[in-house]
Amino acid sequence: MSERKKLFGTDGIRGTANQFPMTTEIAMQVGRSIAYKVKTEKPGAKDKKPKILIGKDTRLSGYMIEQALSSGINSMGVNVFLVGPLPTPGIAFLTQNMRADAGVVISASHNLFQDNGIKIFGRDGFKLPTSEEKKLEDLIWNGDLSGRLPTAEGVGKTTRIDDAIGRYVVYVKNTFPKELTLQGLRIVLDCANGAAYKVAPWVFEELGAEVVKLGVSPNGLNINDKCGALYPEGVSRAVLEYRADIGISLDGDADRVILSDETGRIVNGDHVLAICAADMYEKGQLEKNTVVATHMSNVGLDIFLKTKGIKLIYTDVGDKYVVDQLRQGGYVLGGEQSGHTIFMENSTTGDGLVAALRVLAVMAQSRRPLSELRSLMQDVPQVLRNIRVSKRKKLEDIPGLKQMVNAIETKLSDQGRVFLRFSGTEPVVRILVEGPNREEIDTAAEELAQLLHRELA
Repeated sequence: MSERKKLFGTDGIRGTANQFPMTTEIAMQVGRSIAYKVKTEKPGAKDKKPKILIGKDTRLSGYMIEQALSSGINSMGVNVFLVGPLPTPGIAFLTQNMRADAGVVISASHNLFQDNGIKIFGRDGFKLPTSEEKKLEDLIWNGDLSGRLPTAEGVGKTTRIDDAIGRYVVYVKNTFPKELTLQGLRIVLDCANGAAYKVAPWVFEELGAEVVKLGVSPNGLNINDKCGALYPEGVSRAVLEYRADIGISLDGDADRVILSDETGRIVNGDHVLAICAADMYEKGQLEKNTVVATHMSNVGLDIFLKTKGIKLIYTDVGDKYVVDQLRQGGYVLGGEQSGHTIFMENSTTGDGLVAALRVLAVMAQSRRPLSELRSLMQDVPQVLRNIRVSKRKKLEDIPGLKQMVNAIETKLSDQGRVFLRFSGTEPVVRILVEGPNREEIDTAAEELAQLLHRELA
């Protein structure tokens, strides 16, 4: 590994499986580096081996990455506990619950099966900060750990945990008010053929709901394939077909959720934030009367929250940055339009099941259908475009781009905005244009897309 390349993006390591950086060679080095990190940091008895949890989603490549990570960790004298397919927030919870020294999730979240990724949680259940990821990256490229490998009884072992799903089910159910049930509700549930295909139906059925199950037949190749949180239209149609009360669409690792109301209208992460913020505010549970969201959120969320006297703070895109702001400011609610919603009193990361249950609790306590709750926030027209790129350069260095953005924003005045950014998980540049006139912002987004395509395709 003589050539040093960047490993960590906005959400861990991600890429096409069996190609850099998602190779077994890199995975083994990542495992070895995490193990070295926890061994040097672990307090307490030196004769007791540290332990690291590993979970995954349902991708075919998960098997090889899992074995490579485990081998690297064991080779440093650290024990591994495998939990199999389980949502990302489940690994965060179990890392704390089982007093593990770290948790690792093998998942590319909402990407298709050919991709995979590695996310790392500290013993506190929070994703590693960027500074710690950089230390791991430096260790992988520059740190020769070959002289630190134990022998004989010093190597670690790998054990499979059979009751992980049950532990997570109990935890998620305990976030739902004990005086409430879901009896009498019909739910359409799409698990995206991903990590929640077993656990999610179990949660809602045990709470009393009738569940119409979609995306619960993973084969290693069909995760996120025209299903789940990126394709909630299928659930919306099924809600109408089955006359359901709500539709729930999870992504491949179930850390995000998109809902559908009983009329089939999609309820995205901004609406979930609006519904839950209003409810928590009325109950005196919204710490500092503040919500945290990203720059991709619809300005309609800010407009609604202001009517309640609630402050909205913006962060960079990525649920990790939302969590960082929540922790720094002592806030309790934040999320992304894409469906990550974080309730700090319950979770250390986005949890699609917890978020869905929080909305269901508001529906039950207020006795209002989701369509009525959705109407609390009115969306300002918004256009999102993803332009695939083969190269990256600083956006401010692209000829004519700044002038085009300035012209569009001048025309929109204070009634709209333009936001451009490179994805941290995919080879795309994202274009967001908001404004009161749909035709006008469509035209603006198309002009920006054409310019970026010429420069970056």
